Amino acid sequence: MRSRTGWAAGLALALTLLGLLSLPAQAQAPTPSDDDVNAVAKDLYCPVCENTPLDVCPTQACAQWRETIREKLAAGWTREQIHQYFVQQYGARVLASPPLTGLNWLVYVLPPVAIGGAAYLLWRTLRSWKRKAAPAADIPASDDPYVARLEEELRRRS
Repeated sequence: MRSRTGWAAGLALALTLLGLLSLPAQAQAPTPSDDDVNAVAKDLYCPVCENTPLDVCPTQACAQWRETIREKLAAGWTREQIHQYFVQQYGARVLASPPLTGLNWLVYVLPPVAIGGAAYLLWRTLRSWKRKAAPAADIPASDDPYVARLEEELRRRS
C-alpha cells in the first residue's frame, strides 16, 4: 500500500511541478522595421559626421544608434522619449530642429521678418518712383524747334 501512496504522491508532485514550469507563452513584440527606425532617426543627426542625418549616415556609430533606436521602439518607447534620451546623452546638437530656447528661436523668426521687411521696402520704393514720374501734360513746352517738331510727329502717329 505504501508504494501506491508514494507513487501517487510522486506523480502528483511531478504534475504540479510540470504545471508550474509550463507558464503561458507570451508572444514577442514584432521587431521594428527599418522604416520605423528611420522615421525616428531622420530627426537626429550623426554625432561623428557634420550635418548628416542619422538615417543615411554609413558610420559604425550611427549603425549602433539605429540599433539603440530599434531596441527602444521594441520596448515601447515613443519618438519623443527616444529623442529625449539622445538629447540627455549627447546634447541638443543631435536634433535636426533645435528647440525654441535661448537664441534658437531667432532661426525661426528672423527669415520671415527679413522677407516681410524687404517686401515692404520694395513696395515703398516702387510707390515713390511712381509718384516722382510726372505726367506728359505737365512738361513745359520747349522753345527748341527740333523738340517741337518731334512732339508734333509723335502726336500725329498716336
